Amino acid sequence: MTGSSPIFEREGTDDDARFEQRIRPESFGDFVGQERILDNLKTYIVAARMRGEKVLDHILFSGPPGMGKTTLSRIIAREMGGTLFSTSGPVLDRPTDLAGILTKMGEGDFLFIDEIHRMNKAVMEYIYSAMEDFCIDIVLDQGPAARSVKLNLKPFPLVGATTREGILTGPFRERFQIRERLDPYPPAELARILERTSNIMNIRIDADASAFIAERARGTPRVANRFLRRVRDLAQVKNADAINLDIGREGLAMLGVDDRGLEEMDRRILRVILRHGGRPVGLKTIAVAVDEEEGTIESVYEPYLVRMGFMVKTPQGRVATDRASRVFGEEPEETNDGRQGRLF
Repeated sequence: MTGSSPIFEREGTDDDARFEQRIRPESFGDFVGQERILDNLKTYIVAARMRGEKVLDHILFSGPPGMGKTTLSRIIAREMGGTLFSTSGPVLDRPTDLAGILTKMGEGDFLFIDEIHRMNKAVMEYIYSAMEDFCIDIVLDQGPAARSVKLNLKPFPLVGATTREGILTGPFRERFQIRERLDPYPPAELARILERTSNIMNIRIDADASAFIAERARGTPRVANRFLRRVRDLAQVKNADAINLDIGREGLAMLGVDDRGLEEMDRRILRVILRHGGRPVGLKTIAVAVDEEEGTIESVYEPYLVRMGFMVKTPQGRVATDRASRVFGEEPEETNDGRQGRLF
């Protein structure tokens, strides 16, 4: 069966990178949500222009994955007329990796470092002088003939993005004069994002279908758009004229997303914790049991489970709440004096 419906005329077979590029907002006007942060950034940009400055202060964006940190960085660079040089913390192993990027940048260009909390400590300390004095030390030659040469850089703003601001060192974090945290989106704003994306993809989606998907998208635009692509596939196979509520329900069920927005990995994590009978469970134990990286569990899955009241994090480990017990058909344990043995 082919997708002959007009709602699929323009979409074609874009890969993920091209799809992300197509739907990525290009200006503040296209960016949905995070209004306080947008207002702040607009103010900083206008003030810099009024002073005739080409360089903004260093910026740190924090928050869960998929909230728009990279997109905002691109918009800021475009608004200021600079070029955005992008890299990520894990690939910066040595100071020389960073020096090669910095020396290519012109005045007012932006250096964007994603997952900046994963940057090598030596690189993190090396960038201090670049952020404060716009200069770096380069070591020439080796052995007894080695010498250090100070190299001046063109003034630039560093934009860092992190999902774990708390593990940045204090001295490093304080060098960012602008610090903004992007919070999860309410369903109404996610529905607006879905409507914008569907227009770009030339897909018609009913309001109740977009609301249904938005409520289960974990407060994350990236997740909402991922769901939309897969539901679009189902609508195409069914040769539907639009994505309606029934197709939305069936599409999310195919993805293993339940009415609470929980995916299969969420349920596996909660089952592991519940099997320990109310005792705290360490992150390493959970990671081994569900065959997933500790960092992925901590940054991708846990924030939603905690926010939705299914789990709490304690110094001793992770504990499932009574709500998680009820969802999975287990009654909270009781202590000898009749009180519930769980945290709540």
